[in-house]
Amino acid sequence: QVQLVESGGGLVQAGGSLRLSCAASGRTFSSYAMAWFRQTPGKEREFVAAITRSGGYTYYADSVKGRFTISRDNAKNTVHLQMNSLKPEDTAVYYCAARDAMGWSIGGAWYDYWGQGTQVTVSS
Repeated sequence: QVQLVESGGGLVQAGGSLRLSCAASGRTFSSYAMAWFRQTPGKEREFVAAITRSGGYTYYADSVKGRFTISRDNAKNTVHLQMNSLKPEDTAVYYCAARDAMGWSIGGAWYDYWGQGTQVTVSS
């Protein structure tokens, strides 16, 4: 089992940057596929980015491709989401998700563990 704690959210102007972090407990972090999702009130949870357990493969939603970068440090049990060129439509609560498996998925139901979320607000 793993516990996930997100940090790094905040208020930023359009065009700015933020770096989200997700710290995971446990000694087998390197066996977990990791992902970021986001959600705004009244909307479905939306896939943002995923990274395989070795970090060798990443995948992005079209809406963030070229602006966001997902990375992980298995020695520090941490996954990051670097967000550049932020837009007001990126405003959401961002969640970290994990599954002890190879591969990845854009579907939230595939992931077994979730953090509590961190708010990102982009002002115009």
